[in-house]
Amino acid sequence: QVQLVESGGGLVQAGGSLSLSCAASGRTFSWLTMGWFRQAPGKEREFVAVISWRGENTLYADSVKGRFTISRDNVNRTVSLQMNSLKPEDTSVYYCAAHRTPFRLGYDAPDFGSWGQGTQVTVSS
Repeated sequence: QVQLVESGGGLVQAGGSLSLSCAASGRTFSWLTMGWFRQAPGKEREFVAVISWRGENTLYADSVKGRFTISRDNVNRTVSLQMNSLKPEDTSVYYCAAHRTPFRLGYDAPDFGSWGQGTQVTVSS
């Protein structure tokens, strides 16, 4: 299991950009699909983006496609989310997560066994 710590959230105006980063510990990091999820108050946690263990495959929610980019660095054990053209509806707590099963690509939250503490992103209109 990996331990995850997010950073980089904050307040930004609509149309602006933010970059989130997630630092991981644990030797299995490079075997695992990594993902970003978000949860707004009163709403369920939702998938944002995932990246496969080697970074060859990425998947995005339709709501962020073309605006957000997920990437990873297996040497430094980090995964990042670059968010551009932010909208007020992107306001949420963003969570980094690691898939439970090595070498498996997926985006369902129950399949992710390790989670960070979350970082708040607020987009003002």
